[in-house]
Amino acid sequence: MSELSTLARPYAEAVFRMAQGENDLAGWSSRVATLAAIVSDAQVARLITDPAVSAERVAGLVIDVAGSDLGERGANFVKVLAENDRLSLLPEVGTQFETLKANAEGTLEATITSAQELTQAQVDDLVAGLKAKFNRSVNVQVAVDPELIGGAVIAIGDQVIDGSVKGRLQRMAFALQG
Repeated sequence: MSELSTLARPYAEAVFRMAQGENDLAGWSSRVATLAAIVSDAQVARLITDPAVSAERVAGLVIDVAGSDLGERGANFVKVLAENDRLSLLPEVGTQFETLKANAEGTLEATITSAQELTQAQVDDLVAGLKAKFNRSVNVQVAVDPELIGGAVIAIGDQVIDGSVKGRLQRMAFALQG
């Protein structure tokens, strides 16, 4: 995973600088997400790794599927990735682009996973706490995982706040083993 991250970083940073230069972070966010979805398709992924299919042909396919919203610069980006055998990195490029975008906009992306469905008031309380803790606005995704038994796990970048019953039980078991 860290190798993918390292390989994708220069491409994510290049697209981010281009998007900033064009003052179009939202547009490029959409383009990169579309491209990531295209190359994540099983059939396209097979074509990308098929040595019998030229990089130029795969790039053309991805550009055609992406449509006219991709634009000339987006098409050139796809061609560069294809020429360097890096099309499969697009999902990671997208993730890194979104992190750079959030940092530039002063926002954090957080995922709140709880054992049960949260009410909007509970989500709002958690978001307010995160805003106060990190002194930034927070965009959240909410998910439910009954295996947590109770409580919630909040992931912000590489930080994880585990307030779940499952996490507490695992920490207790580890402490008892030591």
